[in-house]
Amino acid sequence: MIIVGLTGSIGMGKTTTATLFADEGVPVNDADQVVHDLYRSDAVEPIRAMFPDVIVDGVVDRKKLSENLAKNPAKFADLEAVVHPLVRAREKAFLDEQRALGKKVVVLDIPLLFETGADRRVDKIVVVSCEPAVQRQRVLSRPGMTPEKFELILSRQTPDAEKRARADYVIDTGHGIDMARSQVKTLLKKLGEQAERAKDA
Repeated sequence: MIIVGLTGSIGMGKTTTATLFADEGVPVNDADQVVHDLYRSDAVEPIRAMFPDVIVDGVVDRKKLSENLAKNPAKFADLEAVVHPLVRAREKAFLDEQRALGKKVVVLDIPLLFETGADRRVDKIVVVSCEPAVQRQRVLSRPGMTPEKFELILSRQTPDAEKRARADYVIDTGHGIDMARSQVKTLLKKLGEQAERAKDA
């Protein structure tokens, strides 16, 4: 089974590209969605112990958590020490399940693939990218986004040029969804052939 790590900076079209893989029948594990689920289940009590005021109606209020972390940046490491092992456990369960089902290719959608060292846990890295002007236009059209917020987010992410250099494949989303879908199909054909060769080896 080939494990694909899918990543891309804000506004590059990673979420849309993950959907294109899913549309082709490829199982996708979305790290952001996993965290979202954990904030309603397993992560609630450990986070309550650190930030009692961010639990509202039995779930983690992400806005309050962000505000808390902005005031106490040192607590980021404490939060990660709680959340990351839980995310890894969910990821392992996903991979075990897909392997048991005999899937040839799976996708791990991980926004901070390089930043968290998750690139070491995948077989192939796919980076979603587009021209900086297209990225900027997309991000600044989001509700509540400002140029300052955009720059702050970019400062915390591995630069796009570095991601592209470290990728096995790049999906360019700057020319519309049909072009992106075509690139995904071409890539899956290649990966399917590689999976077959590995099986026969």
